[in-house]
Amino acid sequence: MNKFFSSKKYGHERGFSAAFRQWRADSHCKFMHGYSFEFEFVFGAKELDDNNWVVDFGSLKDLEAWLRINFDHKTLVAIDDPMFTDFEKMHQSGVIDMVAVESTGCEMFAKMAMEYASDLIQKLNGERCWVESVTVREHGANSAIYRRIK
Repeated sequence: MNKFFSSKKYGHERGFSAAFRQWRADSHCKFMHGYSFEFEFVFGAKELDDNNWVVDFGSLKDLEAWLRINFDHKTLVAIDDPMFTDFEKMHQSGVIDMVAVESTGCEMFAKMAMEYASDLIQKLNGERCWVESVTVREHGANSAIYRRIK
């Protein structure tokens, strides 16, 4: 069966600047560090809509808003981080804008974005199309992909 695909990229220049740490790491990744993340969404469809599109990119304003809420000048903290309470105190005192997450790292950020985008795309398009994958890039050398398995 043939399928169509399209993609939407929110590049590094969009300013999704977020800081996090991987507290379990033995490397320098255990320290707070940040990136201007890039997100790329790949959408799939068995058939095109009336405009011959997989997804109407103009309908994705909620997706960009969600990215801003979660990744624009945010500090992402894993809920099991032993310093979680200290991060909460910094958030409450206005030092950081914290987002509590299941776990940190590009792989988990891609999963978060996939889950949100999948719900949004289904709401907008029903079963006609889906999110095939989400790629999150820290920079040109490091990225992670969360892919739909069917």
